[in-house]
Amino acid sequence: CLLWSFCFMLQIQVRNLKHSLRYFLTATYGVHDFPEFVGAATVDEVQLGYCDSNIKTVKPKPDWMRKLIEKNPEHMEWYSQRCLGYQYYFRVNIDFLKQRLNLTEGPHILQRMNGCEWDDETGEVTGFNQYGFNGEDFLALDLKTLTWTAPKSQAVLTKLLWNDDKATLKHLKNYYIYICPDLLKNYIRHGKSFLQQTENPSISLLQKTPSSVVSCHATGFFPGRAEMFWTKDGEEIHEDVEKGEILLNNDGTFQMSVELNVSSVPPDGWRRYDCVFQFSGVGDDIKITLDKSLIRTNWGKTHRCDGTTSLGHHVWSSGAVNEHFLILTNYICYADTLMCVYLSF
Repeated sequence: CLLWSFCFMLQIQVRNLKHSLRYFLTATYGVHDFPEFVGAATVDEVQLGYCDSNIKTVKPKPDWMRKLIEKNPEHMEWYSQRCLGYQYYFRVNIDFLKQRLNLTEGPHILQRMNGCEWDDETGEVTGFNQYGFNGEDFLALDLKTLTWTAPKSQAVLTKLLWNDDKATLKHLKNYYIYICPDLLKNYIRHGKSFLQQTENPSISLLQKTPSSVVSCHATGFFPGRAEMFWTKDGEEIHEDVEKGEILLNNDGTFQMSVELNVSSVPPDGWRRYDCVFQFSGVGDDIKITLDKSLIRTNWGKTHRCDGTTSLGHHVWSSGAVNEHFLILTNYICYADTLMCVYLSF
């Protein structure tokens, strides 16, 4: 949902960056109106495919990924088997954790994020495998020592058991150092024209009331490797600043916000502040100056979206999102009517 926008179209050259292949797996117990299992894969923050326990099949997302699977149907079979297999594996592990930790009532959520990064300039490869349980870090694989680490005491027993399984540890090392990077390079090769394109954001300054924080909101940008921050007299500031996470729009672009508390800023000092957006590895910045004439505030009124940016969802996120509406920083936008209502709370 885009209410007001200031477009800055720049010619930007994409430099060499680290590429990533990530798998997100989530299993739930006692969570109503949500699949018991959800899996997704991303390359450079672009979703490759999705599966869950309701649809029971893998859905490839970008066109180039669909074409890749058409040429290599065994690739689809591999993902389908993993999706179905992990549903059972995660369900067993949730039952095990409930019993061992004496957990009766839900909800309970077990998550895993694993994958690899590859620097196409230096050739450096790194792998990762992390588990979370009920919103907290649970287990992580250290590939340098080839051991599991447990930040929580509840995970120590599992850590000891998994560290004794030397054969599996060797298999994991081989996967993250060789197999995963090869998969990533293959995806980069097939999706190069799509993954290397750049879409610049539309940027808005939003404020609930004259005494509220000012939210700098960027949407419609691609890729998702980007930063946004506030500066004063050209220097980045951190005090009185709160950054939001990068969220995925339904059209494959991204959005993010960064807030500035202006309660202590004198009226004649506003224009010393700029909201700056930049793609990672790219030198050109997109700026909008803190100016009261540019700030949009419309308490309690309803506006029609212009459809520039689609409503969307984000995997492994705590944002308030479903298929019918999306709550942005200050607005709730309805997908069926394309109407956005300003939130006054």
